[in-house]
Amino acid sequence: MATVTNIQDLRAIAERKVPRAIFHYADRGSYDETTLAANKADLAALKLRQRVMIDVSDRSTATTMIGEKVALPLAIAPTGLTGLFHGDGEIHGCRAAQAAGIPFTLSTMSICSIEDVAGAVDKPFWFQLYVMRDRAFSASLIERAKAAKCSALVLTLDLQIQGQRHNDIKNGLAVPPRLTLANALDIATKPRWIASVLMGKRHSFGNLAVRKESDSLSTLSQWIAGQFDPSLSWKDVEWVRSLWPGKLILKGILDVEDAKIAAQMGADAIVVSNHGGRQLDGAVSSISALPKIVEAIGGGTSEIWFDGGVQSGQDILKARALGAKGCLMGKAFLWALAAGGQAGVAQAIEIIRRELDVSMALTGTRDIEQVDRSVLAQ
Repeated sequence: MATVTNIQDLRAIAERKVPRAIFHYADRGSYDETTLAANKADLAALKLRQRVMIDVSDRSTATTMIGEKVALPLAIAPTGLTGLFHGDGEIHGCRAAQAAGIPFTLSTMSICSIEDVAGAVDKPFWFQLYVMRDRAFSASLIERAKAAKCSALVLTLDLQIQGQRHNDIKNGLAVPPRLTLANALDIATKPRWIASVLMGKRHSFGNLAVRKESDSLSTLSQWIAGQFDPSLSWKDVEWVRSLWPGKLILKGILDVEDAKIAAQMGADAIVVSNHGGRQLDGAVSSISALPKIVEAIGGGTSEIWFDGGVQSGQDILKARALGAKGCLMGKAFLWALAAGGQAGVAQAIEIIRRELDVSMALTGTRDIEQVDRSVLAQ
């Protein structure tokens, strides 16, 4: 790859390597993308406090997330269609994350299945669940995650109805892809991507392919489209909790009242997230919602995590300063995967770890556990 110094370099490589429809799926947001822009702008607006003449020769970024040791407070977020960014992308991503000492989350909407990933790695990973209209099928996914020895279940709460993403419609993003002259020509210019994806284990949603109705991609796509359920309620969270005996993470909290209810549900962690600006456009940025949620439920039994624009070590430092125990990254992971497969993901994690380490040193911080609001400029 070309010289890479930051996550934006990986993004630029990814944009060249994968078809436009795939790149935009990771890169863009819903409607006018005001929330997507706010995620980035509000993080950038937070300024760090430079300190000098403090002995920072011995530094540590290591901590824990839901009791699991991590090399830095970061996990790979669940991302759909990961195996279309690079063949067997979920396996490559999980291997890179585990080698770097951080958790990996497999999405319900992954290309490689739970069993594919479990058979390719040596350590437990996390599984993300969507509760679908077909509750029996959702229950079967939980059982498969248990059989694969997943160490945590991430329940996504903010996709009862899918927000419209204009670029996905314009690009014909679907499973199977809607072939137009424009995207056919675009795909034809990406021979390495074609070879990578064709050589992958699967070319559709691996976790859903066991359904009898899924004899064709078109049938499967139609089934998925009808499975997001606007009737979901907190009772469904109780139902999932009754089936899952392990650590439970609730993702998609942006409101204080919802955070209080999630904590009362016994969540081991709550992820402050607006789905990467891909759902309710006009919602507040995740980083602006974080302090209020920390104030409301911080100090309780539920860890509070941050998701929404993590693209540097400084973003992690800022989130920790505002009370987040850990962070998730989604877009940056997909860019890195598209740019260089497993090596690209490993490089992205190391870039972020190094940025976090250097930024800690320049704020006079030796240990990530010492980070609080004092590292932010007032």
